[in-house]
Amino acid sequence: MSLTRTSNDPRTLLGNFFTVLAGALVTISIIPLLAVLSYVLIKGASRLNLDLLTQLPPPPMVPGGGIANAMVGTLVMVGLATLISVPIGIAAAVFLAEFSTPHTASWIRFSTNVLNGVPSIILGVFAYAALVVTTKTFSAYAGAAALSILMLPIIIRTTDEALQIVPQEIRWASVGVGASKYQTVLQVVLPAALPTILTGTTLAIARASGETAPLIFTALFTQFWPNSLSQPTPSLAVLVYNFATVPFKNQQELAWAASLVLVFLVLTTSVVSRWFLRRKTF
Repeated sequence: MSLTRTSNDPRTLLGNFFTVLAGALVTISIIPLLAVLSYVLIKGASRLNLDLLTQLPPPPMVPGGGIANAMVGTLVMVGLATLISVPIGIAAAVFLAEFSTPHTASWIRFSTNVLNGVPSIILGVFAYAALVVTTKTFSAYAGAAALSILMLPIIIRTTDEALQIVPQEIRWASVGVGASKYQTVLQVVLPAALPTILTGTTLAIARASGETAPLIFTALFTQFWPNSLSQPTPSLAVLVYNFATVPFKNQQELAWAASLVLVFLVLTTSVVSRWFLRRKTF
């Protein structure tokens, strides 16, 4: 009895149909991304120059200017948010994967998933009530706190999953040569999961870099250089929001240029995360 299938075999035809369908759906899913990237590139490329990266935003109807202050503010707030969320997120994930009971871990993972699904504007309102109203000022600290809450569930989930896929035999081998539980986690398990942890961190940074709503409620915006972390601080996302809705052409052009820079930063962090993921050990 021959096992060779002909081109007219129903199963062959069905397989070819679903292959073509899957390819068409993949193509359709890529079209919006290519459309957005192309449109932002076309609208924003004309303003890409040294002034864009070194000068302050101009007043309405004044040509030239740049987005340097917003770039600095974004880097400062995302950097502070990373310093806050990464240690807490990794420590929480280590507790979940290595020290907690299954019942406790399931509830914490459920809570993390819920937090990850909360709209960013709700977190912005929470940070506004907790920090801005309390301190009576918008600030980079409040903005970083809001962004760190957004980053936490991503870091916790990716770190938790990274620790779980480390083979159990590695833990047994470490304990077998006399290492304690803490030594095993710090010196064996965490280094083995480090590439995936870095991937989750870069993805969290990419998400925080593009958030607007939390920063509107916490850091607000300023046309000037950020001189203090306890004062209103500019950011690329809020600059795009503010300038894209005004009737002045020069500021609209800056909004498109800032959008292009922001997309480039997000793409860069995504590429870095993929590079870390390709280097993972397990």
